[in-house]
Order: sequence, then C-alpha cells, then structure tokens
Amino acid sequence: MQKISAALSLSLATFASGFLLAACETPSTPPNGTANNGATSTPAAQTTTSSGSGLKIGSLLPTTGDLASIGQQMAAAVPLVVETVNACGGVNGQPVSLVAVDDQTDPRAGAAGMTKLATIDKVAGVVGSFASSVSTAAVSIAAQNKVMLVSPGSTSPVFTEKAQKGDFQGFWARTVPPDSYQGPALAELAQKKGFKRVSTIVINNDYGVGFEKAFVQAFEKLGGTVVNKNNPVRYDPKATTFETEAASAFAGKPDAVLGVFYVETGSLLLKSAYQQGVAQGVQVMLTDGMKSDEFPVQVGKTGDGKFIASGIIGTVPGSDGKGLEALNKLWQSKKGSAPGEFAPQAWDATALLVLAAQAAKENTGVGIAGKIREVSSAPGVEVTDVCEGLKLIKEGKDINYQGASGNVDIDANGDVIGVYDVWAVGDDGKIKTVDKVTPK
Repeated sequence: MQKISAALSLSLATFASGFLLAACETPSTPPNGTANNGATSTPAAQTTTSSGSGLKIGSLLPTTGDLASIGQQMAAAVPLVVETVNACGGVNGQPVSLVAVDDQTDPRAGAAGMTKLATIDKVAGVVGSFASSVSTAAVSIAAQNKVMLVSPGSTSPVFTEKAQKGDFQGFWARTVPPDSYQGPALAELAQKKGFKRVSTIVINNDYGVGFEKAFVQAFEKLGGTVVNKNNPVRYDPKATTFETEAASAFAGKPDAVLGVFYVETGSLLLKSAYQQGVAQGVQVMLTDGMKSDEFPVQVGKTGDGKFIASGIIGTVPGSDGKGLEALNKLWQSKKGSAPGEFAPQAWDATALLVLAAQAAKENTGVGIAGKIREVSSAPGVEVTDVCEGLKLIKEGKDINYQGASGNVDIDANGDVIGVYDVWAVGDDGKIKTVDKVTPK
C-alpha cells in the first residue's frame, strides 16, 4: 500500500524527473486540438492555453496505464471547462491556462508530475488524480507547495482519515464520494441480490484495501459472511499473471466474489478465472475502477462467442447533478458523444478551482483552498453554470455551485456525498445502468 510518507521522500528524488517532463512539453494548442479522447500519447505535459500572470491550473490524470480507458475521458473534461471560462472573460480579469500531465496510473510518475506542476509550472490548483495510490503520492507534495488538489476519482477512505488529522492543511478535496459510502452501497446491493457468502479480491493499494475494509464491515452488519476475511486475496498492481489469486478468490464456490480492480489488471484476472473454470456459477461484483466499455472486450469471449463478462454487476459513483444536462449537451456538441465515467466529476473539480480563485480574488492555491468550500455549499445563490457563477461572484454575491456530478457540497475533510449507479454487462458486451443504490 502506498503511504503518504512515501510521497514526501519522492518529492526531492523526482524533482529532476519533473525537469525531464518539462522538456517534453508541447506548444500551446486549443482545448480541442488533442485526440478525440483528449489524451496525450506520452507522459508529457501539454499547455492548452497561456495567460501570463493569470490563473494557472494543472491536471494529473491517467491517459496511459491501467486506468487509461477511463482517465482519458476525465482528462478531456478539464480543457473544456478552461475553454468555457475563457470564452466568458476568464478569472480575475485574465484567461486561465492549463498544463496537463499524464500520471500513467503510477504513483512514481504521479509524484514526478505533481512536483513539476507545483515547482516548475507554479500552478495554483490541480485536478487529480484518479487512482487513490497516485493521489496519495501527490497530495503531500501539493500541500507542501500550497497547491489545491481536487480529485475527481480517488475514493479511498484513507484521505478522510488523513484530512481529519490535518495532514493536508486544507489543500485536498474531491468531487467523488469516498468508498466509506460505496462499500456499504455495494454491500446493500449484495444483500438485495440474496448473497450470503461473499469473498473478496482487491488490488493491493489504498483504493483496493480501503474498499475491502468498508465492504466487509457493512456486509457483516447486514448479516453476510465474507468467507476469506481472515485470508484476504490482494494482488500486486504490477502483476501480469493472476492464476493463483483467481483460484483463491473463487475457492469454495461463494455466492459472489467482490473484485476491486483497475481495468487492465482486472480484465486479466477475470479472464484467468474463466480459463481455470473457477468462476462458473459464481456472481462477480465489481466497482468503479472497472466501469469501462473496454473491459468486457479485454476479458474476451467464450468458445461460442458469448462475452465472458456477461452478467457481471457493479457500482459506480453516479452523476445526477443539476448541471448534468447542460454538460451532456456541451459534450455532444464538442465531441459528438456523451461524457464518459467520471467526466462530470472532472468537470466539477475544474469548475470549483476557478470559482474559488475568483471568490478569493487571487490566483493562488492558498486563495483557492480558503474559498472552495464556500463556493460549493450553502448559503448562496444556486448556480449550475460556471460562467454565471463567476459573474455573480464578481458582483459580490455568494454562490452555491451545483455540479454535473451532484451538489458537490465539500465538507471539512474535503469529502462529498453521492448516489451510486448499479451497472451490468449484457450479453452483447455493453454496459448499462440498471438501478441506483444509496448507502444508508
């Protein structure tokens, strides 16, 4: 498991790496000048706009690596906000500039990228990261340099615990609820499905272990049994073969197996379970880290052409905010499709950074950290449009930003509460939302 202290030791060691990343920086391009998914092909930084002494923000999201298929959609949302804001006058009278860095779904690359953004690019705020292990590596660097880090996807409960201790000095927030909520939501779904005996298999990092803990506690309170509680199955994030782990998780034919994975490694693990014949007759339940249209294809098909992943169910933080319809229309007009998973959360994280900077009347991380909770919560005029919010703030009015992902009322620990979509893989390999569940 990655620890906060690891990020501290990495910050100096990775400083040189930051300079190397800077050397790879590409010239300024418009927000829509990247590939269709908004991703860069290398772990380079990409400046999408430039604005002298105006507000400068960064993004630290995975466009390559284990979470690339989801991270590319998230990364595409950030420049869309910047483009929108600059079209309506920018922040504090100047355009906003953006430096995008690919964290490669890797804590070391994330630490190097955060060091570069904070010490070389001198950003005031960063949207990132997705993987909890990467955010763990980045957040202490952000706090040390007084940069506001807002994650649209890191769900580990560890961040709440650290925030309560004051470790982040107020320079941390997220627009996605922690797994201390999603774990109980999935436990309720398991009970609703009639599962009594469940085993778990998780990626061995803050995300996987934190989710496992939250689920086990909630499922046992509901009367369920976690059959491998005393001998949990946790796999190395760098692993490439999973025969032993798959066999252990499915041993004894539990009613269901909860898998807390990332797409690349999780797909390989599920494929291994099928090839060994251990998954037959066992329901697989997954989480947000696997909610990608690509994973059923990566797991593969049976000999008769049926998708192996057919019938798998899972949960993912839902998007039901008052601003979602407007984002869907904008995304459709710009990209010809609907926004992918966590794109609304990335949109909201970016919007909160610019709104807080305007409320603080300064383009600094200290200013953003001091105002981000104020602009996200009552009292204030409810606004869903980021430009309307900026206008009202300039007029001296308080606002309560209502996001695309939800109401994003950030609490003292940087957390928000949300609902969860229940999704399922059909026989055609397509993922569909089939229900909603809210933790009690």
